[in-house]
Amino acid sequence: MQDITFEYPVWYLALCALAGFAVSLLLYFRAPTPGPRPLVWTMAVLRFLGYSLVAALLLSPLLRFVRTDREEPVIVMLQDVSESVGLETDTTAYVTEWDRLRSTLGESYRVVDYTFGAAVTDGGPLTFGDKKTNLDAALTEVGELYGTQNLGAVILASDGIYNEGSSPAYRDYPLRAPVYTVGLGDTTRRRDLIVSRVFHNRIAYLDDQFSIQVDLNARNAAAAATTLTVSRVGENGTAVLHTERITIDGPDFFTTREILLDADRPGVQRYRIAVTTIGEEVSTANNQRDIFVDVLDARQKILLLAAAPHPDLSALRQSLAAGRNNEVETAYGNRFTGNVAEYDLVVLHHLPTAVTRLSSLLAGAEENTVPTLFITGPSLPPPILNAAQDLVRVEGGGAQVQGNEVTAILIPTFNSFTLSEELRQALPTFPPLSAPFGRFAVSPAARTVMGQRIGRVNTEFPLLVVGENRGRRSGILLGSGLWQWRLFDYLEHGNHERFDELVSQLAQYLTVQDDKRRFRVSVAENIFDENEPVQFDAELYNSSYELVNGPEATLLVTGPEGREYNFAFTRTANAYALDAGRLPVGNYRYRGVVNDGSEELVSEGRFSVQAVELERYALEADHGLLRQLSDRYGGALLFPADLSTLPSRLEADGTVKPVLFETVNTRSVVNLKAIFFLLMALLAAEWGMRRWAGGY
Repeated sequence: MQDITFEYPVWYLALCALAGFAVSLLLYFRAPTPGPRPLVWTMAVLRFLGYSLVAALLLSPLLRFVRTDREEPVIVMLQDVSESVGLETDTTAYVTEWDRLRSTLGESYRVVDYTFGAAVTDGGPLTFGDKKTNLDAALTEVGELYGTQNLGAVILASDGIYNEGSSPAYRDYPLRAPVYTVGLGDTTRRRDLIVSRVFHNRIAYLDDQFSIQVDLNARNAAAAATTLTVSRVGENGTAVLHTERITIDGPDFFTTREILLDADRPGVQRYRIAVTTIGEEVSTANNQRDIFVDVLDARQKILLLAAAPHPDLSALRQSLAAGRNNEVETAYGNRFTGNVAEYDLVVLHHLPTAVTRLSSLLAGAEENTVPTLFITGPSLPPPILNAAQDLVRVEGGGAQVQGNEVTAILIPTFNSFTLSEELRQALPTFPPLSAPFGRFAVSPAARTVMGQRIGRVNTEFPLLVVGENRGRRSGILLGSGLWQWRLFDYLEHGNHERFDELVSQLAQYLTVQDDKRRFRVSVAENIFDENEPVQFDAELYNSSYELVNGPEATLLVTGPEGREYNFAFTRTANAYALDAGRLPVGNYRYRGVVNDGSEELVSEGRFSVQAVELERYALEADHGLLRQLSDRYGGALLFPADLSTLPSRLEADGTVKPVLFETVNTRSVVNLKAIFFLLMALLAAEWGMRRWAGGY
């Protein structure tokens, strides 16, 4: 459809015609023109038409086009392929009916189909094996993709059971079309005992206790009894850790049991929570659950080695022992016969001395990169102290019975570890420590944590210094009398939190070890669900500790019953990556190997894959939720037997119909080629006739 519009009033066309008539009259009738009279009239008409058209084009006429577009309606078919649907539905017959419905609707409408479980898939297979159901994600995706299109209808086939995402009952989806739900599964309340939920920490620490909370449900099982057991499942079999008899005292039974377990083995531990069957249950698959707990061996052995008994030792021991994973041992002088390599931190109090040099112990600590903290006082000779550590050099002074009484001032620029604001405010108020006389020179590689304040004067002398050399961290406290800080903290604040924080932060800084391995394989997480892929990353460093990925890296994964999986890493920008896919449930070990040309480098670790049994714990279909969705969006709840009637229902409702869109376009007539050729033809014809008649 098209018409012509003008920017000026239409009656201006009369003026255009009048202008063309005037030009023709002046040229052909004011003076005689050679040629026959009919020829003169013909040329006059051509001149009139040409000049009138030129004048009309000056009015800027616009050609208006109206284009009509037709958008066909879209019908979205959403099929729940979770495991709960497959367990309670005759899937063979149902899939046939679903495919027939898709074909029938496809003859009249544009049909798009999705499957959903844990994720939404475009045209996925109807396998009914997904381990989770997310109804909210399916409806959200349809709303985002088709909410602004000509959505004719949404057909949602599900049992109404969801175990991931938000409840669709409390969400408002941008769906401007009726939602027809197809109720699958069985809504009958049948006899069943369910381990419904297990709450637990994913991480525990070795030799600690951790609790698990077990929720049990039972339906139509009054007066029955069951036995709850908690077992550890390992490579060497199953060991029962807890047993408890539970009596079911009603038709709708619910109870919660909290169980304490000992974390007595390091690594990822698999625990099975199970209840014995009560007979005639609809499903026994939901009578047990497996959980995985990563037991970390984070214990640290700390040695307090002193020249003689001192109150500082008790203060340090109590603060260090407050950390649940610290194992503190106290020893004296040359009577210590242990192996220093077995400790994570060695604290030397007023050692070494002229009598107790500890040369072999200090050499062993350096060789095995064992962190060392020196706590000294005025009685320690400077030459011996300087020889034992390289953080601070003390010059002058000498062994004194009493030294300078100094209080602590924090260095604002220190940031190797953080201290709370409460501790920062409390430190200057703590009693003074006894520090040695002399001049102090801090090593360039060391960092000063606290300085000395003598009386009211802030000096540049260090009080606490830390540093790292050749991969080993060490520290030195140039003051004695820490026991006073701990007592003063309790006197002022009623607890030892500030003093304990200082000791804890210092010990944590000293014991943190950098990873110096040249080849490192890491897994994305220690515990995977069985429906998610297991992914690895690897890094290879050359002798200069630069990232490289030239050599080929391989990975061997060993699973339950010794089954082995061999993989090769894929190179990324400057590292390696590997997607091992989904693995069966169980505990796994991995061993990555790469040869950089000079040696073979190995990196090993462990992870576990846990079962996802959410779909087996609730088999009672929730058609009430489906009916609520249909009522809200103007649809209806149907059942598999009603699928064949749905096309006629859609046609009778009249809601699924095409939408027509009109688009108005305008174009200047001056830009039309036809106008140009018409104008040229009129003027050329007139010119040719005049020339033939001898008028030029």
